[in-house]
Amino acid sequence: MHRRVFLSMAGAFALSGCGGFRDSRINPRNWFGRSTARPRTAAASTAEGGNPLIPEREDSIFRRAPRAEVYEGTPVDQITELSVERTSEGAIIRVTGQTLQQGAFDVRLVPERPEDAPGGVLSYELRALQPSDTPQGPPRTRQVHAAVFVSREDIERATRVRVRGLRNERVSSR
Repeated sequence: MHRRVFLSMAGAFALSGCGGFRDSRINPRNWFGRSTARPRTAAASTAEGGNPLIPEREDSIFRRAPRAEVYEGTPVDQITELSVERTSEGAIIRVTGQTLQQGAFDVRLVPERPEDAPGGVLSYELRALQPSDTPQGPPRTRQVHAAVFVSREDIERATRVRVRGLRNERVSSR
């Protein structure tokens, strides 16, 4: 009987000492902080070295190049939430955005070119196919959600994750 009481008391004291674990760097939920909103800066235009009127590879009747699918999505108006959740193989970046009108579909997090972002920043843009002939509606009906998986190597090199919308961007830092 005394042994059970002693073991239960020792267990209770050991668990009460774990309260500081919540705020430590060992806890995976603290690896990225809360996201912060800030106004979007104008993107610098990049000029590519070639002539856009001359195709890079010509098709012929003997050899046809596979056609690349072009995504016609436009940037979502605002980014309302951003979270980076660690997994055993990397991380999942989850984003919630607000469109101007109802009916947005095929929502994607499109990675921006690495030369546009400084070192250590994973940069994405939230895009969706948005019809122009639908009503605006209440904010709840205009919310869109998207997520993307990032490998362990990419997330370990990153110090910040940035997601851009049309009017703002959200950044989550380590």
